[in-house]
This record gives sequence, C-alpha cells and structure tokens, in this order.
Amino acid sequence: MPASGRGGQWRNHRQVINAILFKLRTGAPWRDLPERYGPWKTAHERLRK
Repeated sequence: MPASGRGGQWRNHRQVINAILFKLRTGAPWRDLPERYGPWKTAHERLRK
C-alpha cells in the first residue's frame, strides 16, 4: 500500500510531556518554552489533542 504522504515522525514523547509540564508548572506562554523542549507548537498541539 503506498504511503499517504501525510505527517512525519513523532517527536520524543518524553520531551513533549516535559514541555507540557513546564508550561503548566510555570504558567509561561507557549512561545516562551525553552529550546530544549523543541518547537512550542508541537507541545501545544499534542496537549490540544
């Protein structure tokens, strides 16, 4: 079956969970997440889902 061409590889789950926990713990805006957590949009989308 051919690939659909959608999506990509998931970012490390632990990194995303830590980003979400950092956000909830500090109350900082999403855009202020430290770079070590990866793109803020990834963590935000994962939390929304």
